[in-house]
Amino acid sequence: VQLQASGGGLVQAGGSLRLSCAASARTFSRYNMGWFRQAPGKEREFVAAISWSGGSTSVANSVKGRFTISRDNDKNTGYLQMNSLKPEDTAVYYCAADPLNVVVLKTSPYGYAYWGRGTLVTVSS
Repeated sequence: VQLQASGGGLVQAGGSLRLSCAASARTFSRYNMGWFRQAPGKEREFVAAISWSGGSTSVANSVKGRFTISRDNDKNTGYLQMNSLKPEDTAVYYCAADPLNVVVLKTSPYGYAYWGRGTLVTVSS
């Protein structure tokens, strides 16, 4: 499956953005999905994950209460709603899919087999 993230851009601190992750195949609806981000000079870090059904989610403490992950399997698309953005949220954001469809959502990037190209989010102070 191919993934394409979009929706990044430049936003002022306190603003909002919604990222989308479009998948090329219907099989995406059976995969758990995650969002990760990577700032310059830093390792890729977990942001949020959602089960294939959308019934279970996990969000990193650093974005809890500000970011929401969701998906629409009819559209083969996942989303990351980002509110109250901070300059430290500046990074390239990646979506990923885990075809193993396990119960426990993975927070390590090594747990995801499929990756999309990232989309840059820049938050100005």
